[in-house]
Amino acid sequence: MRKVAVAGIGFTKVGEPWERNVKELFAEAALGALKDAAHTEVEHLYVANMMGAHLQGQIGMGAMMAEAIGRPGLPAVRIEAGQASGGVAFHEGVKAVASGMSDWVLVGGVEKMSDLLPEAVATALVGAEDQEYTAYTGVTKTGLSAILHRLYSHEYGASPEEIGWFAARSHDNAVGVTHAQYPFKLSIERVMTSPMEADPIRMMECAAVADGAAAVLLGPADKVANGIEVAASTVATDHLSLAARKNPLTLIAVKKAADKAYEIAKTKPKDIDVLEVTDDTTIDGVLSLEDLGFAEKGKGAKMVAQGHTTRTGEIPTNNFGGLKARGNPIGATGLYQIAETVMQLRGEAGANQVPDAKIGMAQSMAGVGSTCSVAILRRV
Repeated sequence: MRKVAVAGIGFTKVGEPWERNVKELFAEAALGALKDAAHTEVEHLYVANMMGAHLQGQIGMGAMMAEAIGRPGLPAVRIEAGQASGGVAFHEGVKAVASGMSDWVLVGGVEKMSDLLPEAVATALVGAEDQEYTAYTGVTKTGLSAILHRLYSHEYGASPEEIGWFAARSHDNAVGVTHAQYPFKLSIERVMTSPMEADPIRMMECAAVADGAAAVLLGPADKVANGIEVAASTVATDHLSLAARKNPLTLIAVKKAADKAYEIAKTKPKDIDVLEVTDDTTIDGVLSLEDLGFAEKGKGAKMVAQGHTTRTGEIPTNNFGGLKARGNPIGATGLYQIAETVMQLRGEAGANQVPDAKIGMAQSMAGVGSTCSVAILRRV
């Protein structure tokens, strides 16, 4: 298997650009990645998207996006893995290059959510859950996370404020980030006095509806000058239903994907300099920290509240605002995480730069842990 490197990155500003469609967003990010790489050759295209078939009534996105970037005829497929779509598409692209089947693979993700009614978006989001066993009850994605939030507090004694700090920390890191949806500070008091979204999760603990696109160009490491090496890329799954899991507070897919990634990259959690995790709700971020190996079970919330995940802390986390503040355009989110990790390892993160970052990890998670992708990137 060949070593793989990220040759270029591109992304749009996250927000609610009602005047732009999915093709325009995707093309901006994908062409931006090619420009960043100073490379024009592409042999295969992967398109990460979760909800286009539901929200835009659009399938066939592989061919559509190949045309959108001026490459009709290019082999292209859509990858869907819920909120982990971007990370899973990245994994497929890495495999294509590592195997030797392709030299230059473009992986892009896009989602357009803002011009749909909230109930349509909520229905699409819960599409990642078992429709006969879970979704039919009317529960939302946030409602499922609320079950974990309540159980976590009961089992480990974490206060709502301690869990809520995950949102405040993400907003601290988003200040000044030009591509972030909400680039401003958010106090813990504002988080804890915001309206209830799904008891005990409050509105300011949840990522908002967002549009955006992100892309990376992958190539063989020996052909990419000054590239960032993909030290590991893994994917794992778990039961869709929380009720089917032995312990809902242990995200088995996260643990499996992370353990395999550490093994492949020959690293440990202590070696990671910068981290991007899924924080579409605060409890998802806390549980992800724990099952990635950065905190003991039951101590993740306190770790965040005490400042260990800030840019000057033990493990700088979500350094551009994470899903909560940078934004969460579902199909593209995993690729924003990859691109932001690359920026850190290149030393191009500006005011958000973690000094001398050499190894970064990006974790993307679908649902409440049904699918997880983990990528470890290394500056060489």
